[in-house]
Amino acid sequence: MRSSDLAGLPFTYAEVGATAGPPPPGYHYLHDSAVIGHGRARFAESAEKVMRWGMQRGAGLHVDATTEVAAVGSEVVVGLGPVRAPCRVVYVVDEPDRRGFAYGTLPGHAESGEELFAVRFDPSDDSVHAEVSAFSRPGTWWSRLAGPVTSVLQRVVSKRYLRAL
Repeated sequence: MRSSDLAGLPFTYAEVGATAGPPPPGYHYLHDSAVIGHGRARFAESAEKVMRWGMQRGAGLHVDATTEVAAVGSEVVVGLGPVRAPCRVVYVVDEPDRRGFAYGTLPGHAESGEELFAVRFDPSDDSVHAEVSAFSRPGTWWSRLAGPVTSVLQRVVSKRYLRAL
């Protein structure tokens, strides 16, 4: 499966864009953040990296995307070993103190849901924070069976995303 094969596929969940607000009911929810430095220059550098799939690549995932920079509608297949996860960018965050994007799952993904990758500048103390938020539930029979393992893997990969910046 390649990113160029994803055009026209529907999302595998109804709550598209919901990582921008409170998590929808019926899903496992994850939010993780870490201070990754200080200053506007660090924020700008990290924001650029986030928008170029840097959290995914830095976490050790293979990235095959239809665009070099994440944009609404960009399609991407991220992979870890033999596992492939097709997604589409549902929104982009482009604010003076926050930058990032969220993507949602497409058919062929083991999970059903959405994940947000962002970096935030806090002017009160000049700190820069990496953030990951997600809601998901099993999307296949085998991911339902592997539920506890999948949850642990998601937490491990989330920490790797934060360290990638």
